[in-house]
Amino acid sequence: MTRSDLRNIAIIAHVDHGKTTLVDALLRQGGAFRENQYVPDCVMDNNDLERERGITILAKNTAAQYKGVKINIVDTPGHADFSGEVERVLKMINGVVLLVDAFEGPMPQTRFVLQKALDMNHKIIICINKIDKSGARPHDVLDEIYNLLLDLNANGEQIDSPIVYCNGRAGTASLDMNTPGDSLAPLFDTIISHIDPPAGEDAADLQVLVSAIDYSEYVGRLAIGRIERGELIQNQDVVICNAHNKNTYKAKITNIYQFDGLKRVAVTSAKAGDIVCFSGIENVTIGETVCTPNHIEPVNFVKISEPTLQMIFSVNNSPFAGREGKFVTSRHLRARLYRELLKDVSLKVTDGATTDEFIVSGRGEIHLSILIENMRREGYEFQVNTPKVINKVIDGVLCEPMEKLIIDVPDNNVGTIMEQMGRRQGELVTMNPMNSRIKMEFVIPARGLLGYRCDFMTETKGEGIMNSIFYGYEPMKGNMPTRPYGALVAFETGETTTYGLFNAQERGVLFLDPGVKVYAGQVVGYAPKLGDISVNVCKKKHVTNMRASGSDDALRLENPRKFSLEECIEFIEQDEQLEVTPQSLRIRKIILDHGERLRKQSKAK
Repeated sequence: MTRSDLRNIAIIAHVDHGKTTLVDALLRQGGAFRENQYVPDCVMDNNDLERERGITILAKNTAAQYKGVKINIVDTPGHADFSGEVERVLKMINGVVLLVDAFEGPMPQTRFVLQKALDMNHKIIICINKIDKSGARPHDVLDEIYNLLLDLNANGEQIDSPIVYCNGRAGTASLDMNTPGDSLAPLFDTIISHIDPPAGEDAADLQVLVSAIDYSEYVGRLAIGRIERGELIQNQDVVICNAHNKNTYKAKITNIYQFDGLKRVAVTSAKAGDIVCFSGIENVTIGETVCTPNHIEPVNFVKISEPTLQMIFSVNNSPFAGREGKFVTSRHLRARLYRELLKDVSLKVTDGATTDEFIVSGRGEIHLSILIENMRREGYEFQVNTPKVINKVIDGVLCEPMEKLIIDVPDNNVGTIMEQMGRRQGELVTMNPMNSRIKMEFVIPARGLLGYRCDFMTETKGEGIMNSIFYGYEPMKGNMPTRPYGALVAFETGETTTYGLFNAQERGVLFLDPGVKVYAGQVVGYAPKLGDISVNVCKKKHVTNMRASGSDDALRLENPRKFSLEECIEFIEQDEQLEVTPQSLRIRKIILDHGERLRKQSKAK
């Protein structure tokens, strides 16, 4: 049986290609909002971090109505670090809208997610967005999409997918690139005619695959998934099972919700094909199946790609530990990290060498930095070490993760980029000119990209675009360049003074203003040459009968360099840590004592 009144789709694309903006327009024209209702831009990005960074981090469910058909829509992240969010929702839908920027064309995340959708035999709708953009080249982009489909071994039906040309911000779509549309009706019609309605037997025994997890202060843990077969009824007794093990347990469904625009509407039952949200199962996790007790049959969950990067999270042991955080013990830290596993299927957490350390593995620096930022906003205080790539031994050969890197820069920056890629063992695959810019594709070791993003933005004066995605494992390449400058390390504990900072700024670039408390061993700046330099930023001018202590007022200080969280993670070296608290980010040496650091260095030599 099929549901002609229902369609389940996901919108997939690379970051900043306009997914969330298009979903806004679909909801507006799908009757989700009142005519006079105020709706902010990118309404689906309701997380504070998503709004601040302008990216989608979590996959979210919504629904629109069109000509009596309910269209369940999953808005997915576009950044490669959150591709696990996309992988897990592909089991909930029957087709995808592949959104591609009319200027940039297919990018790394486009390829990655499209491959997953093709492997699951989903139908595709090709949607070329931002056709009003300056420099738009829809003809070339369409050819690139076809080349990508052929490269990914798409079948004939997938290659012959319908094409829609959109302007998501204006809320228009057209089937002809030369004829502008006046609404998104062509896209709605294409979704209804091309995407298969969900199929399933209502009279069969219940089977629901849990693809997402949410939480409500009122009803607790919420499971989100599509009903594969049968009917989900309020107060129904169920059994939860898993395809990877034989452990099962019983529960009762207490509340059932369906998506309607941005709202969750309470219902008493839902049928096969519906995407539902339900409560009552306290320990349910992503990938588990909810069944009737008389027919326990788990659904195979999509295989999530392995993490490629890991960091050590540890209890804060600095002299300032416990001053700013609410949760500071290893028990708090462990519970929070393992709780994150329940909703993030692409993350891995294992206990470290000591009871105070935990090894956290993820898809990339941004994936891990989002976790760190969320934890510090929740009141956690901890330390992290420099990120390391996860190597593998394949057929007796030590291999490292490789990334496919796409760089788009002004043509006058090509020489600098080629030099940097050569130093970082990057291999050029293709180079294509686009107007006054050059688009280059490299295959580069993942460790070659650690700490490079900040330098890249500096080299291109903020005009460069850099995107990467996991490519595979290859034998270890050569050595990578380390940080080209040393650290300015505080010599004593105290409060920074104008006099101390004025003398220290001759040695390099400082991170701090006057009046900031620091401790011995804290990194307070960086020097233009290799090697650490100890500086006394707390030094005060001595008072004499010829000079007053207030004479510091005439000293001129350079503006300090303030690092973001990602910049701090990229900056730290192997002998350093980043202290993370709700109020501060402090870079420090692992060994705080100056004499002990010198003794260790002399032994290493």
